[in-house]
Amino acid sequence: MLPDRAFFDRLADAASAETLPRFRAGIDVVNKQAGGFDPVTEGDRAAETAIRAVIAEAYPDHGILGEEHDNVGLDRDNVWVIDPIDGTRAFISGLPTWGTLIGFYQKGRATCGLIDQPFTGERYLADGERTLYRGPGGERTLRVRDCGDLADATLFTTSPHLFRGTEAERYREVESRVRLFRYGVDCYAYALLAAGHIDLVIENGLKPYDVGGVIPVVEQAGGIMTSWDGGRPEMGGSIIAAGSRAVHEQAMRLLNP
Repeated sequence: MLPDRAFFDRLADAASAETLPRFRAGIDVVNKQAGGFDPVTEGDRAAETAIRAVIAEAYPDHGILGEEHDNVGLDRDNVWVIDPIDGTRAFISGLPTWGTLIGFYQKGRATCGLIDQPFTGERYLADGERTLYRGPGGERTLRVRDCGDLADATLFTTSPHLFRGTEAERYREVESRVRLFRYGVDCYAYALLAAGHIDLVIENGLKPYDVGGVIPVVEQAGGIMTSWDGGRPEMGGSIIAAGSRAVHEQAMRLLNP
């Protein structure tokens, strides 16, 4: 049995109780990466702790894969995948494009997922069959759009500076063919894709917790999400998500010449 909407709401509410009071509040930031910048905040850790507590109480036999704390039971059939604040750089900069990601995997396949943005009051939930939106615009079932052709597409990526070498060249080739490209919205890009506002997201270097909550939101809105080589995206890596098969195929030909 899949977890229901009410349970995902409990998880999101537990997380937002920790993240929202710390947003735009001058929080302390810790750098996790020597020689670079990979920030983590007290909000990241506290939110993941809160999510884990709710899961452990309701589903003590489930595994948990999270960004900030040790993994538990990854060999189990049911595994929760948690990114308490996806877009920590946005979070510490005061930009409301971060979100809490919670995915539910069954035998390695992402079957339910949540993207929650508590500052804007938007919640995107894939319940196993469809993607549901709740926010300032009310409630509705989401569907991706078909822009028809790559030349008419709007493309998002977190930052073109994250691509290196051949990947950078191939990404730039796709970028040069689209109508509009924008940077820096992290997980919110996938929410906009599922809602039919944009057409394409291309990223690299992703971890399972970066995609676990996102995959069902995109797929159950009718979108396509794969690795650059066309495989399943559950383990992260270089990822492409599209609102239509035609745009996905055109972009894939440029990413895999």
